[in-house]
This record gives sequence, C-alpha cells and structure tokens, in this order.
Amino acid sequence: MRFVIVTGMSGAGKSVSLKMLEDIGFFCVDNLPPVLINKFAQICFSPDSGIDKVALGIDIRGGNLFTELLNEIKILENEGYELEVLFLDANDETLVKRFKETRRKHPLVSEGRIQYGIDKERKILEQAKKRANFIIDTSKLLTRELKSELVKIFLEGKKYENLIITVLSFGFKYGIPSDADLVFDVRFIPNPFYIPELKEKSGNDIEIKDYVLKWDVSNKFIDKLDDMINFLIPNYIQEGKNQLVIAIGCTGGKHRSVTLANELYNRLLKQDYSTNLYHRDIEKDSKLKN
Repeated sequence: MRFVIVTGMSGAGKSVSLKMLEDIGFFCVDNLPPVLINKFAQICFSPDSGIDKVALGIDIRGGNLFTELLNEIKILENEGYELEVLFLDANDETLVKRFKETRRKHPLVSEGRIQYGIDKERKILEQAKKRANFIIDTSKLLTRELKSELVKIFLEGKKYENLIITVLSFGFKYGIPSDADLVFDVRFIPNPFYIPELKEKSGNDIEIKDYVLKWDVSNKFIDKLDDMINFLIPNYIQEGKNQLVIAIGCTGGKHRSVTLANELYNRLLKQDYSTNLYHRDIEKDSKLKN
C-alpha cells in the first residue's frame, strides 16, 4: 500500500497533482478533513479494500482542522501505518499571479491583499513542509514537467532529492535568463558561426557538436563545470533549495551553448537528480530571417 498525503500552498498545484496521480492509478480524495484521515486509512489498509495506492489532498481549506494534520500523521505512524507527504510549493510572485489570473480569493483572505494570505499560510504550513518526504516547487514548471516529476517519484520509484535541475542554453544578445542561479559564459570557445557550412546548423547537430568538442578548452571546461556542479548540488539540497537553473550562454544561443548544455545535461542524467534541458534561443536567428 502506498498512502500519500498531498498538501502545500494554495495555488501551487495540489488539485492538478491529484488528477495526475489519479491518472497513474492512485485512488484520490481531495479536501478530506485531517481528523478523518485515521478512519480512512483503516479502511484503505484493510485486506479486502482492493486499494493499493491512495492520495489524499489536505489543504488550508479545512480551516482550523488543518492544524490537526501533523497530529494525525503521528497517530498513524505510531499505529504502524507507512505514509508519505508530498508538499507543493511556489514562490510568492507566482502564487499572486496565479490567483489574479484565475480571479480567485485566497482561502485565508476574504478581503484585502493576496500577499497577506500567502504569508499567513506559509507560517501555518511551515511544520508540514519540514515533515514532507517530497517537496516540488512548481514556480517554473510546466504542467507536463510536473507530471514527469510525479511519475518519477510515484510510478518509476526513482530516488528524489527534492531538487529539480534545469540546464538552459541562451544567447547573451537576447539577455541573461532572469531565473538563472548559475550563469556560465562560453564565448571564449571558437565559434562555428563563422564557418559557412556550419553557420545554419545548431548544437543539436553532430557537425556542431564535433566542432565545439574538438577543442581542448571545451572539454576542460565541461569537465571542470561537471565537477563543480556535482560539488554544489548536495550542498544546495542540504540548504533546502528546490530548484537549480544552470544557464550556459554564447553569443546567439545556437551553437556553443547548446552543445555544452547538452553535454552537461547528459552527464547529470547519470545521477539520480531530476534534470530538464532547454534551449531558449536556438531558433531565434532563423525566425528573425523569416
């Protein structure tokens, strides 16, 4: 039996996550009052229940009842039940934007600023977040990326370190990505842009990859970068960081940065971390010409 409690900040994606868990075979119940968790668990864990995967959505809509969540979890664990807590989070800016776009009121604020409700909710959920087995920050995640993370955790059973890594290539002439945590400039590497037969290709093409990686400086850079990232990641996890965006930039974001972002991404895939890859500016030059 896999018994999962899904909680977190209002607007962070709990309802969407429950639907996704339902799609991969979980029996899902949303907004169950915490005081009923124990009775519900007894039913689910009974031999004749026919249920092997359960996800309960518990959030602040339960009002004062929510404060009983941790007590109910302790009771279940003392009775020998195994359960997991999935905590959905997002930064304040994202949450405010989502509430405004949907024209919803924050459940803790009938009138007044949304930010007040967010601040109040964070304090209430502080201990629940510390208890969580899995924390997913949805601030920068697309719907398909969130589903991918849930599949990795609850379907594929992969190790999850509460850190989502994004490797991002970009072009400096289009600006540094605003959400980048680490930025690396690879414009010191010879540029295939100036070779006519390579100019229109990208770092996703083998010809560009071979050209960029034939230089010793390129291989030394990726080796040193890989070593540094693998040193930093465990420390970021220990600090409680949920997302890490590694941006690699060249002039136009089409050749060198794409090649080296691909190389770093492929190396990180060999680890247990959840990793995504994006090439922000790879198509921009061609679009401008058209």
